[in-house]
Amino acid sequence: MGRPRCGGSCTRPRRPHRGATSTASTRWAGPPPSYGMEGSASRRKGRGEQVALQFPDELLADAAGVAGRLEAATGAAMYVLGDTTYGSCCVDEVAAEHVGAEAVLHYGPACLSPCRKLPVLHIFGQQPLDVGRCAEAFRELYPEQQSCVVVLSDVVYAHAMGELEQQLCPEYPNIIFSRLVCGDPPGPAVPGEERKFGRQFLVKAAGGLQDYAMFYVGAEGLALTSFMLTWNCCPFSSFNPITGCGRRETLNVNRALMRRLYLVERARDAGVVGILVGTLGVAGYLTVLQHLRELLCRAGKRSYTLAVGKPNPAKLANFLEVDIFVLVACAQNSLLDSSDFYRPVVTPYELELACNPAREWTGNYLTDFRDLLPGACAHVELPPAVPAAEAVPDVSLISGKMRATHLCGPPTSQQPPSTALACRDQTRALAEISPAASFLESRSWRGLEQQLGQTPVSKAVQGRRGIAISYEDEGCEQP
Repeated sequence: MGRPRCGGSCTRPRRPHRGATSTASTRWAGPPPSYGMEGSASRRKGRGEQVALQFPDELLADAAGVAGRLEAATGAAMYVLGDTTYGSCCVDEVAAEHVGAEAVLHYGPACLSPCRKLPVLHIFGQQPLDVGRCAEAFRELYPEQQSCVVVLSDVVYAHAMGELEQQLCPEYPNIIFSRLVCGDPPGPAVPGEERKFGRQFLVKAAGGLQDYAMFYVGAEGLALTSFMLTWNCCPFSSFNPITGCGRRETLNVNRALMRRLYLVERARDAGVVGILVGTLGVAGYLTVLQHLRELLCRAGKRSYTLAVGKPNPAKLANFLEVDIFVLVACAQNSLLDSSDFYRPVVTPYELELACNPAREWTGNYLTDFRDLLPGACAHVELPPAVPAAEAVPDVSLISGKMRATHLCGPPTSQQPPSTALACRDQTRALAEISPAASFLESRSWRGLEQQLGQTPVSKAVQGRRGIAISYEDEGCEQP
């Protein structure tokens, strides 16, 4: 394992953290894989000494060879991020900063969410696409040549969109091809311009986007689901390059929306909300965390901020006192199917629908949390506080109980006198008594605790064999 190069001001060599692997001494064996270089972001002038390479799980086998070739060509130390903190579609800036990386090369599918600090170069790859068969499927789905259609694609098929455009544009004068945009485009959007999910296109019809249909090139997945929920006023069709078949999307979007609106009702009933940090690299995540805390405080709900990495049912089951979770993640990972979870998981937009009386359901679904922030296109200011005596009561559609939906006043800077303080030791140090901490302290199981330097080192021993219902040594006398 090679050591990264340090400048003159570096006092000690930096070592890769758990999850990052230095490949300075890796040899290249065989020809490098072919990756398409589609899209780029701003890069610093000059060559950085350390660069982080982020691969999805299916491409990690090629990571050592790619890093070796890049080191030989650039002279910079390459680090392969072996384990992403959250989803592989997002740029893992946290892991890159552990090794002092000055830039990130992101390989594979990406959500194209703008990053906060590091410059990023996206390398999507080039999956094969039969352009002729795709054009034929488009003609079958849209036989009328005056059809208004917006063409979207998965990032791994972006390399073939130029050839598809050359075949279809002479026949369809009202077709629009979206283009990929890495990061926020400079300047404000012009009238009729759509900027979502890293895609940008200009709608010229007088009726706006609702007069257009959507044609998606790619397999079924989270990206297509996010597109259909966001642009739910447009009929969708798709072409799957793997099967070579085109179809009109039969996913009942209204049914999916009803499921999400049911979660909004659950969020209105919740008294304790857990804010799940699902990203540390998307720009604006700290602002939306503060916005959600203020919203929940004004709504009279308690909130706890949790950073658990990739959420799963086992992790979230440890927080039984939480009634519902809200996930702050990129646009593709926000729509988490929480049917297997003990508590529902909603998006920031759904939480705003539940807690902000000024926000009304208009039929437009928002998956990008940055649209909710002040200054964004969909931001709605919180209304003034209403006294409890003047608040209009509301009835829960799930439990049938009465509940309060009005907002409280913003917290004052001067907190009222508190009795939740106790003397901790004889040095007159004070400790705050937290009800939540007391509840967690009463649990018999507290999770994994690091006993660094306290656990004796022992050799590996032979464990029990068999299945748990009947081990092979079951009933035998243990030595």
